[in-house]
Amino acid sequence: MPSLIARQWRRSLQFRTVVSTLLLTALAFAAVGAFLSNQIASGLYEERFEQFRAESSNGLTEVGAIFSSASTTDADSTVQLVGDTLPSLEGGGADAPRRFILAIVPDQTTEIYVPPFASDNLTESSAIPPAMVDAVRSGDDQYWSATSFIDSGERVPGVAFGTKVALPPAQTEYALYLIYDLSSMQATLDYIHGVIWIAGTLLLVIIGAIAWFVTRSVVGPVSHAAVVSEKLAAGELQERMDVKGEDEVARLGASFNHMAESLQDQITQLAHLSQMQQRFVSDVSHELRTPLTTVRMAAEVLHDARANFDPVNRRSAEILYNQVERFQALLADLLEISRFDAGAAVLDSESVDIFQVVRHVLDGAQPLADACGSELTVISRETECVVEVDPRRIDRILRNLVVNALEHGDGKPVSIYVASNPDAVAVAVRDYGIGMAPLEASRVFDRFWRADPARARTTGGSGLGLSIATEDANLHGAWLQAWGSPGKGACFRLTLPKLRDSVLKVSPLPLPPRKGGLPVRPSVGTAPEPLPQLTTLLKESHDAR
Repeated sequence: MPSLIARQWRRSLQFRTVVSTLLLTALAFAAVGAFLSNQIASGLYEERFEQFRAESSNGLTEVGAIFSSASTTDADSTVQLVGDTLPSLEGGGADAPRRFILAIVPDQTTEIYVPPFASDNLTESSAIPPAMVDAVRSGDDQYWSATSFIDSGERVPGVAFGTKVALPPAQTEYALYLIYDLSSMQATLDYIHGVIWIAGTLLLVIIGAIAWFVTRSVVGPVSHAAVVSEKLAAGELQERMDVKGEDEVARLGASFNHMAESLQDQITQLAHLSQMQQRFVSDVSHELRTPLTTVRMAAEVLHDARANFDPVNRRSAEILYNQVERFQALLADLLEISRFDAGAAVLDSESVDIFQVVRHVLDGAQPLADACGSELTVISRETECVVEVDPRRIDRILRNLVVNALEHGDGKPVSIYVASNPDAVAVAVRDYGIGMAPLEASRVFDRFWRADPARARTTGGSGLGLSIATEDANLHGAWLQAWGSPGKGACFRLTLPKLRDSVLKVSPLPLPPRKGGLPVRPSVGTAPEPLPQLTTLLKESHDAR
């Protein structure tokens, strides 16, 4: 329940507004109620207290005078005097019942004639506070104090007034108390408190209903706008807000609808333009394949017969052959990108050992590594790791990363790290060459992006290799991430889920990976023999960065 309230508090502006209004109103009511209760109680008590003090003063003085002027000489007449005089103190003076207590002052040497005498069997110890008892016994004035006593089995509030009197014939000292019952005043005050609480509760409910209605009229359109905006973000561009009235909220709705219409028009135009561009690239790529095949055949014939040419024509034949190869690689990448853009790319998943894919990639890249003077090394604590992937696409990703590392590794060793956890497997390709800045690492997967815009197009690939690798990784639900530092090399990490359609949470390898595990150098002879077209595939990867 507390978590549900906290969730509503975070997510609902109306709930937060209504609850805040109720809490602040309740605090205000509590403060005002406490002030009114205190003022009413003070006024009621002070007014009655003055009446009580005047009545008690007259009564106690009158009784004291009667006792001091009495001429009784024996116990019976003294008891008769007390029995006839004290009942006159009882009654309903000042709208409050009165009771009396006559108690002996202890430690006297005179003979005691009259025992303690009181209304309703009250006693000095149960109805009079000890401080007032001490004050009356030791003083000669009238004293008062708030008190409480038992009446009909219930403790009721009261106020006590007391003084010291003397009874004949030996002028024995007694403490005489007059007690006022304040239960009627307390009942009146309780009734007032009840009325205040009931009125405050009703007002709180009414104010809460008003706050809910007012905030609903304001927050409702805002919530509706949030729902509509979420649908627009999800691609439902036809959604619009309901506009009613001519106030600020209505103008907001109209402006929102106008913005949505403008966005829909622009998005539709951009989508149409994007489709035209994709269709144009796809059509041009397909149309170029036939003449390019013819040109390549002619270039191969000229390249094979270049030994019979003079030096100028021989060089021209070599340049023509190389550029046709480059053009064919670019055309293949464009066709692959067009398939991704058209949503026609699909996975052909099967369970494979990732080490078999890595070995196949390294076998194909070994000639390039020998030419660059770089050493290829696999570093892993494992010898087998089965994953559900499309091996052709994973092979293309890793081949692209390894060839890029060799091209930019400055002849230094290139390490391939492999690690896994229960949910994922990661392959990281680490080189120690020229490296790249963090900004370059964030853009390296963009299409046709080059770290050095001034670099000639005769070096590097088509600029689409890493973009295609990213699309292949996205098809698998994988992560393809890059790290680089100028002068310290670069690292590309591919993290794959072991099971298809599972969601990645963490990569088994840090980026860049730390050296660890046992190095395993795969032998070229352990991999299957390369297919006839492998030379072309390797060259495409060679030109991919």
